[in-house]
Amino acid sequence: MELYELPKGWVWTRLVDACQYLPTGVEKFDEDIEYYSTGSIHGTSYVPEGIYSFSERPSRANRMGHKRDVLQARMAGTNKALLIGENLDNKLFSTGFIQLRAFNCCVGMSSYIHYYVQSRKFLAQRDALATGSTQVALTDSRAEQITFPLSPLPEQHRIVSKIEEQFTKLDAGVEALKKVKTQLKRYRQSVLKSTMEGKLTEKWREEHKHKFEPASALLEKIKEERKKNTKEKYKELPPVDTENLPELPKGWCWVRVGEISEMIQYGTSEKAGNDSSGIPVLRMGNIQDGKLLFEDLKYFPRDWLRLDDFILHDGDVLFNRTNSAELVGKTAVYKSHYPTALFASYLIRVNVNRNAYIPDVLSFFINSFYGRKYIASVVSQQVGQANVNGTKLSLMPIPFSPLPEQHKIVEEIEKRFTVADEGEKAVEKSLKQAERLRQSILKKAFEGKLVPQDPTDEPASVLLERIKKEKEKLDADRKVKRKGRRVKKKKFLKQRS
Repeated sequence: MELYELPKGWVWTRLVDACQYLPTGVEKFDEDIEYYSTGSIHGTSYVPEGIYSFSERPSRANRMGHKRDVLQARMAGTNKALLIGENLDNKLFSTGFIQLRAFNCCVGMSSYIHYYVQSRKFLAQRDALATGSTQVALTDSRAEQITFPLSPLPEQHRIVSKIEEQFTKLDAGVEALKKVKTQLKRYRQSVLKSTMEGKLTEKWREEHKHKFEPASALLEKIKEERKKNTKEKYKELPPVDTENLPELPKGWCWVRVGEISEMIQYGTSEKAGNDSSGIPVLRMGNIQDGKLLFEDLKYFPRDWLRLDDFILHDGDVLFNRTNSAELVGKTAVYKSHYPTALFASYLIRVNVNRNAYIPDVLSFFINSFYGRKYIASVVSQQVGQANVNGTKLSLMPIPFSPLPEQHKIVEEIEKRFTVADEGEKAVEKSLKQAERLRQSILKKAFEGKLVPQDPTDEPASVLLERIKKEKEKLDADRKVKRKGRRVKKKKFLKQRS
């Protein structure tokens, strides 16, 4: 990284020379301890990955955090910084973090370091120095190259105070934006719930009440057609128990997914690769908020022998059968304008009878309150993952309305969802602006432009000398301890022999 000119009294140094860069390793402990990985950090909330004894802890649970220690993720492209407080003191942390600790002669410097490792100045260096094939991350040896703008200690305190003042205002705005996002999600769910109860198209239905036959009549035709065309004996699904289901409008009826489906099929379990010249395979992560996202893809070669078995067609409903409990069952519809794609084993394809049911209506229902409620009632847990198999999916009760009304349902939902999408885009834009402002504040802070300098402050060069002396003393103490342990071990072995 190119070093820019610092204000008078500041110095450039290496980060590892300005604070303790702690190695991995923990001493034996007796009680079970909470463990936090980089995945445990979600903004300002921290959820332990588990609670472990010394002997049963995961191999990566090899850091012990102490109050005022600073942690930042090693992995390139991430920004998961943490200043350990009372609630996380003496907890286990992953080796996926680097761990920094201010020296005793630098009271209050931990917060300054914490903000620095969140700045683009630090993150750009970490990402540039990171190495690895599968996971690109910063190694301990390469971390020694990271530079650090050290300001006088009193100025550090003024900088931290100013950052916290401005971040408090910024955080309040971000929190308000996040509430809007939550409200938009609730609005979508409210729209879906209202639709599946027949309320959204109530006026339209009244105006067209004599024009269409009831859905029950169409259902009987579907059953008769199946009985004629099925080679094996037709097996009718059990009737829907409507006791705990809402009452449907006149002309609607409850059916099961299997009754309006031509095919329910699991995706391929064969391993896909990274060659983007092939055909993309959609996986569970590609279903987000009822939509298919063509991001973070894997691929199959275009000459793969089983291509035709798993190629997606317009109107295929994709159901995520295995995921975490809160995400299992998320659903979306594949459209003809999407890139040609296949689907993987954690997804189920539902091919609905298009003469009776619109795929989008099925997807909307599964993603609604009632669909989620059914999924929660039939889900099974397998090795930490929730699962809903094809049989349970086929038995899901869904509202069946006349086909013309289904078209109206899709029109009304999409009209309202478009408004919600525009609102969400505006929120996302504001959140990105907030993050840019956050980085702008940090940039000014570590260029010495956020607060005025005080010529009476002790120069950072003097502080660096004190740090150097304390570091030398710590290193000498560690050598004495290591030597003492070696002597003790040698005596022990001698006694045993």
